[in-house]
Amino acid sequence: MSEAAPIRILLVDDQPLLRMGFRLILEGEDDLCIVGEASDGAEGVRQVRELSPDVVLMDVRMPVLDGIEATRAVTASGSCAKIIILTTFDLDEYAFAGLQAGASAFLLKDVAPAELISAVRVVASGDAVVAPRITQRLLETYVRGAGPVPGNQAAPAAVARPARDPLLEDLTPRETEMLGAMAEGLSNAEIAHRYFLSEATVKTHVRRILTKLHLRDRVQAVVYAYETGLVVPSNPDY
Repeated sequence: MSEAAPIRILLVDDQPLLRMGFRLILEGEDDLCIVGEASDGAEGVRQVRELSPDVVLMDVRMPVLDGIEATRAVTASGSCAKIIILTTFDLDEYAFAGLQAGASAFLLKDVAPAELISAVRVVASGDAVVAPRITQRLLETYVRGAGPVPGNQAAPAAVARPARDPLLEDLTPRETEMLGAMAEGLSNAEIAHRYFLSEATVKTHVRRILTKLHLRDRVQAVVYAYETGLVVPSNPDY
């Protein structure tokens, strides 16, 4: 474990003080390493290409190129970097747009230090719990139209959506169950416990689901499950 390479992190935010705060928190951990900083999305995209970070902390509102377009560019480039969107408030249409663009998670800017460190490690591992309560509320609001979009009209995804994606027919009944469990926000360990399987078996199922549905990671699988109507959200209690 001690021989493992540290997780390489790129900070992309137009607020120097915020970048400094994140750097101070993250660099206090032996397994985390800040490899660069950028003050706008365009610079962030360039640094992803040059520095090959494992995780990018990406603000959504920045000059030159915003975090959504920057995330989309990084994803389209084929980079293996996992992107965590940084947002000011929990129900944010930009945070949802970031997940659609290819981000692996989102965090509030006032996140507690321990949660920030944990999120970076979890996202880097690829085994994120992608729909805890706050993320599920975000998806329910913007994918299924359970509430208004702050300062904007309802997201297009909440208006028109195919009844059922034909790709779902390629999933086995067990894989369909697994996709539903992932959309609930269950980790591999929790899915294994629910279905009396080993974690290794669950990982195999998750890998097959992502391959069959042409999805990048677990977050994309969760967004897909909501967008295609496979998961119908309950009424969130705000």
